[in-house]
Amino acid sequence: MSNMMKAMVVREFGGPDVFELREIPRPEPCAEQLLVRVKASSVNPVDSKIRSGMLAAIAPEAPMVLGCDVAGVVEAVGEGVTEFRPGDLVYGCAGGVKGYPGALAEYMAADASLLAPMPAGLTFEEAAALPLVCITAWEGLMDRAKVQAGQRVLVHGGTGGVGHVAVQLCFARGAEVWATISSPEKAGIVTRLGAVGAINYREESVADYVHRVTEGQGFDVVFDTVGGDNVARCFEAAVVSGTVVSISTRTSADLSPLHVKGLSLHVVFMLIPMLHNRNRAYHGWILRELNALVAAGKLRPLLDDTKFSFNDAAAAHSRLASGAATGKIVLSGF
Repeated sequence: MSNMMKAMVVREFGGPDVFELREIPRPEPCAEQLLVRVKASSVNPVDSKIRSGMLAAIAPEAPMVLGCDVAGVVEAVGEGVTEFRPGDLVYGCAGGVKGYPGALAEYMAADASLLAPMPAGLTFEEAAALPLVCITAWEGLMDRAKVQAGQRVLVHGGTGGVGHVAVQLCFARGAEVWATISSPEKAGIVTRLGAVGAINYREESVADYVHRVTEGQGFDVVFDTVGGDNVARCFEAAVVSGTVVSISTRTSADLSPLHVKGLSLHVVFMLIPMLHNRNRAYHGWILRELNALVAAGKLRPLLDDTKFSFNDAAAAHSRLASGAATGKIVLSGF
């Protein structure tokens, strides 16, 4: 095996066109790591924010290899690894941030605790679409909001990367799920994923849909995947003593409604275990729980129709920036 490999690298922060195909040294697995032959990855908003320099503080060392999500085949195992062996199919969110080169390369050295066996029946591309968004939705809805059967939940951005998973997780828990969308086509998608109904945010105000759906009472849990001005809309949509969870809180929203309604606000940033070396094995556990949901037919990835390879990293990032994608944008390996 050559000690070099192909990778899409970023030498300087900038737009999608900063990606370059280069030969770089192939990593070797350290203790408790796996060497994964990468078959697929996906694009997440955090990838583009790191590439642009918005999140420079958590960027890998230049030349950067981005790509948090990975699906592939175990090539070798490091000292101390007992749960995996060469040839195993694995997936996870295990790199693309400070200290951990990402998946847009032929090989990736990854912490074994951040990975899990790949769900049976999924392609590498389908598996690569799941880790970051699923862990984000799980931490927000299962851990923070503790969604229960019978609760009424509103998911903002129901056909987005995190949103489409959130709808399915809540449905699997027995909750009554509603999702915001922007078109009749997307309304059909969220109902097929398990939503009771869809709310076109372009046509209906918060006050109107809260009145229509909840008789003016509000939703027990509101899950925000949009951020910005939408955070304030979440406060308006929540029931008294309800729960709001956001994955994007770059906002100047007035927090006084939290006090008036006695709301709980939770913020999720799923990269914390990797960035701060805190409870990484929990992410591997979540991925194993997701495997059971996939096997039971209760979770499936929604993939954008446009197909990309690692060579098309710039086009894939441009597709995300366009806002035209539905579901996850995935890339097949070299």
